[in-house]
Amino acid sequence: MPGYVVYWPKDRLQEIQQAKDIGPIKVVFGSIHSRMSTIASIQEGDLVFPITLQKKKLYVLARLPVERRECAYDYLVREIGNQCSALVPDGIDWKLYYDTPKKPHLEHQKPFNCCSQWAVSGAHGSSIRPRPLPDELLPKLRFGYPKSKEKGLLFAENGNIVNACLQVTRRLSEESLAYFEALFKDT
Repeated sequence: MPGYVVYWPKDRLQEIQQAKDIGPIKVVFGSIHSRMSTIASIQEGDLVFPITLQKKKLYVLARLPVERRECAYDYLVREIGNQCSALVPDGIDWKLYYDTPKKPHLEHQKPFNCCSQWAVSGAHGSSIRPRPLPDELLPKLRFGYPKSKEKGLLFAENGNIVNACLQVTRRLSEESLAYFEALFKDT
């Protein structure tokens, strides 16, 4: 099963922490904007790992086995009773959902950017907390498919990860997926 990383900016993690949302993670959203990159390539059966970069360290925040892939609008209306500025599919009457009662939900279940397009969700997600990746592992991480097209992270001359290389949804190589899975072995 393929594994993917999606980037959550520092302010998103702060919102989740301030709301005391420790999961379990239930959903990851994708957008048409780079702040919340597209997740169109992620399918049912895949694994998704939200990541973040803080104080020059890379953290894996959670692990979500994808059981469902759907329009973000459908997920949001069903699960929290509000479309939360998701893209509204053609043919949907906006007025149908104005009176939908709000449902209890966790902070991470609301998109952190406008125009969310896709949602991948599952019932067996991990807790949400920063899990640091060791610095010596970072140069070994590979992304892409097939193996002949795999690439590593981009590093600046000072050795820091170039933030822009994280702001796209990236498929983990088999070896990199094994590193990520090891972080969740005991959870």
